[in-house]
Amino acid sequence: MKLPRLVIAGSTSGVGKTSITCAIIFGLKKRGYSIQPFKVGPDYIDPSYLTSISKNETKNLDVWLMGKQELIQSFTRNSKSDISIIEGVMGYYDGFGGKTNLASTHHVATLLDCPVILILDASKTSRSIAATALGFTKFHKNSRIVGIILNKIGSKKHEDLCRSALSGLKIPIVGVIPKNSSNNLESRHLGLIPVSEDKILQKKIKEISKEISDYLDFDIIEKITTKPSSLNKIKQITNKKPKITISVALDSSFNFYYHDNIEALRREGAKIKFFSPINDKKIPTCDSIYIGGGFPEILGKNLSQNNSMKKSIKQAAESGLPIYAECGGLMYLTNSIKHNDRKYKMVGLFDAETEMTKKMTLNYTEGKIISNCIISSPRNFRAHEFHYSKINNIPKDAKFLYELKIGEGISSHKDALTEYNTIASYCHLYFDSAKFASSLIKNSLKLS
Repeated sequence: MKLPRLVIAGSTSGVGKTSITCAIIFGLKKRGYSIQPFKVGPDYIDPSYLTSISKNETKNLDVWLMGKQELIQSFTRNSKSDISIIEGVMGYYDGFGGKTNLASTHHVATLLDCPVILILDASKTSRSIAATALGFTKFHKNSRIVGIILNKIGSKKHEDLCRSALSGLKIPIVGVIPKNSSNNLESRHLGLIPVSEDKILQKKIKEISKEISDYLDFDIIEKITTKPSSLNKIKQITNKKPKITISVALDSSFNFYYHDNIEALRREGAKIKFFSPINDKKIPTCDSIYIGGGFPEILGKNLSQNNSMKKSIKQAAESGLPIYAECGGLMYLTNSIKHNDRKYKMVGLFDAETEMTKKMTLNYTEGKIISNCIISSPRNFRAHEFHYSKINNIPKDAKFLYELKIGEGISSHKDALTEYNTIASYCHLYFDSAKFASSLIKNSLKLS
């Protein structure tokens, strides 16, 4: 299969990958191409920016969560636009641990046989930029780097010095972007603020994309991108006839989902109904509920004041309706969320309290599901966790479903509180890494 594609990598985190990737998408769209964006790693926030510019849902590509073959299949299955643009994660060679290439942007580029454009921060350097670039091109025997973008250039003289230093590498410079504080995106916690939270940000990212695109050489970028090597065809999967309805929480508080997870549920026979724990009075009629991650603490007051929704969810859980909740969903199902010295009353299904802290927990996780549950029989799994909260006052007789070998979880490397047919965990699972979607549908049918 000839799938035009390109990876945008960075020398480090914070080098401007998201803004520049959006600008490349903007510029290629201006040339008449439709774009399918992807994001390396488990990030939920950067993809919302790529989606906003491309108008296509961004898909995650994570070797740790998905496995090599599922990653390739997901990319091939979802590459239905003219060009696929893949934003990298962290530094180009940064992956799981310090000694291997596992789950790095370079690993994904290699699996997908992609050309790579490397973004370098040129601030506070001139001739030394060539040493950095040379290191990236020679660190691996096949770096795949075919273009360089210089970001944060201070002046025309600075640009000339950098171009002169890099001329010996014989790698084209496809962009020279001046230093401009207005091109920075606001941060919250580790990542960026989700676009869905603020319409003003949608306008801002479009303006930034347009401005940066003026400094990129799209003749070279187009040439690099539109002459791909072939990838093997995959068997197309037909969605099963809907058997059940799953209500999925989706609003400004709950919007961290792998798009592939929603598609996996549809493929296995679920009709999806979205609902808002902030604005709706009760959950829609359904056979199970999925509450993903997000920032429920930010809109804690709104969530706490929607008593009818909280009551609706708690009654559904107590009646045995299957509920699967991750991270923000876990927080919402506890008694309360404490944030900035204010405590907001939540659903109260789990007799514990959530407290926001300044300590970030960010891990790939690995563990075992120790007993039968709505998403699986006992099995090993991989996932990831990212949160600034902790769960306090957990009863001594609380039941956990996950035992973690890697990762912190809720308490002493245990994760996934369970009550009735509800699971609530800090771990974010990728449903196609195992048969989690089909298990949830099968068990929802059995329990309905």
